[in-house]
Amino acid sequence: MSANQNRRDFLKKTTAASVGIGLLGSNGYKAFSTPASEKLVVGIMGVNSRGSALATGFTKTPEIEVAYICDVDDNAMANGLKAVANAGQKKAPKAVKDFRKILDDKGVDALVIAAPDHWHAPASLLALSAGKNVYVEKPGSHNPYEGEMVASASMKYGKVVKMGNQRRSWPFVAEALGELKNGIIGNVYLAKGWYANTRASIGYGKVAPIPTGLDYDMWQGPAPRMPYKDNLIHYNWHWFWHWGTGELLNNGTHFVDLCRLGLGVEFPTKVSSQGGRYAYKDDWQTPDTQMTLWDFAGNKTISWEGRSCNGHKLEGESAGVSFHGENGTLVIDGNSYVVYDNQDKLIKRASAETTGKPLDATGPGFDLDADHIADFYKSIKEGKTPVSDYKDSRKSVLLCHLGNISQRVGRSLNCNPENGNVIGDDEAMALWKRSYEPGWEPKV
Repeated sequence: MSANQNRRDFLKKTTAASVGIGLLGSNGYKAFSTPASEKLVVGIMGVNSRGSALATGFTKTPEIEVAYICDVDDNAMANGLKAVANAGQKKAPKAVKDFRKILDDKGVDALVIAAPDHWHAPASLLALSAGKNVYVEKPGSHNPYEGEMVASASMKYGKVVKMGNQRRSWPFVAEALGELKNGIIGNVYLAKGWYANTRASIGYGKVAPIPTGLDYDMWQGPAPRMPYKDNLIHYNWHWFWHWGTGELLNNGTHFVDLCRLGLGVEFPTKVSSQGGRYAYKDDWQTPDTQMTLWDFAGNKTISWEGRSCNGHKLEGESAGVSFHGENGTLVIDGNSYVVYDNQDKLIKRASAETTGKPLDATGPGFDLDADHIADFYKSIKEGKTPVSDYKDSRKSVLLCHLGNISQRVGRSLNCNPENGNVIGDDEAMALWKRSYEPGWEPKV
């Protein structure tokens, strides 16, 4: 029996059954011809960066047709259309600046959302109310209340809502989670996630004319109106609380999610976060240095270290997760993992290279997105719960939101372990939701 077959059998027996995040595919996923009448028809909202990668991935999945490309910026729109064409779809998608035109098309099955964070939940809710399934990039919400709303709406409308934290579908990540569940290092009590980068200062933005081809009013959408500044679009919005959620939700969501799954926990009893904007003095509002802790019932803890402006690696990697238990340590690095005993002796190493079929794990390429996208199709067409179902993955996102709330109020939070709500802190709970531009208030 081949190594790949062993891995597939292992995933089926352990990960789907015991980790509880759905039946994963394999990166040996086979393309097949699909009649046009059976294809999943999607529109993609937001194609400047990650959205263009998704446009490529959805187009390359033969069971899917990309019918619309939507972006508020003409230049980004052109990039999205080019991505679909380069990925091999002969029929050009329609180009629209207002995603609601996609929702009006009864022939569209799903909306794919890769717009900025402040759009994730409002767009998801509008799509669900229009009868569409949703694939939304992480974090899927700008605040905890929005996450609750989308989870409720997915049940109300009976549609699939899947989050794009694709590491759940990476084969050796899934295998590692299965190994933890099966006791490879015994009782696991600590999980550590980290992300390190060396981002430059964003300076002080100036109010400036809106660039030609950009519909800034639509870009703001549900967020209360703010003047256009020249250091905001298309990426630096991440570092402003008004639109973004900081590094903890920008990159931390991926790794805190794996921490939570590996520990087998849901809602915390206590959250604390410290740090700040240390590296530069500029418009950046969210922390560039953040240390966050979550405690759970049963003597389990998650820690997160985020360094946006100092890229020194941990465990030899700029991003990863480590699990520590009574019998040793397991470290997940990209689409691979290693296991050590308590004498720090290497006892197992697993990666795509060991199978003789290495994959491109250097960025959001199709190799490692393929299973996650294919699972979205199968979940809709076969009525299965998707890997990274929103109702489950939003629990990991909530941990990150709670970390930011603790950071912003400057103290630890006591939480209800049944739902994650903050106990006895009205100031913290005031950050549970946000205000909206009149006329854009989301609803279930």
